[in-house]
Amino acid sequence: MDNLDNPAVWGLIWMGLAATLAIGEIVAIGGFFLVPFAIGAIAAAFVSFIGAPVPVGFAVFVAVSLGTFFALRPLARKMERNTPNPIGVGANRLIGHSGEVIAEIPVGLSKSGMVKIAGEKWRAEGRDGMGIMAGTRVSIIEVKGTRVIVEPSAESQNQF
Repeated sequence: MDNLDNPAVWGLIWMGLAATLAIGEIVAIGGFFLVPFAIGAIAAAFVSFIGAPVPVGFAVFVAVSLGTFFALRPLARKMERNTPNPIGVGANRLIGHSGEVIAEIPVGLSKSGMVKIAGEKWRAEGRDGMGIMAGTRVSIIEVKGTRVIVEPSAESQNQF
């Protein structure tokens, strides 16, 4: 247990944590969530290697991590806003495909029904709040979160 009082041992622990967090950031999808903590761990390792007591290392880790986290949040938000899923990636792959309404889409904005697209069921809204009857073939024109925005296909005009 005496080794855990040794700042050099804690320096190695902090470096291991920093490496683990950095690898986690590379593997995880998201915008700079683990990087601030990796930077905080590097700072804590530095003060541990110069001989600071263990509580000082923890304080440095927390302070640097929080400071870096709040400093990087605006950049992460900007990157998320400026890089939507391109068409063909993620749910946007559905844009331009057709499907069939399996639960009527009522008239009105934010009113949803259900469509089946390539074997998948999706909540759907009509373009500009239009209602669409069950059985109608539709084209997907937009993806908003977990629902698709649809309009009747050219060959099908069963709307109300």
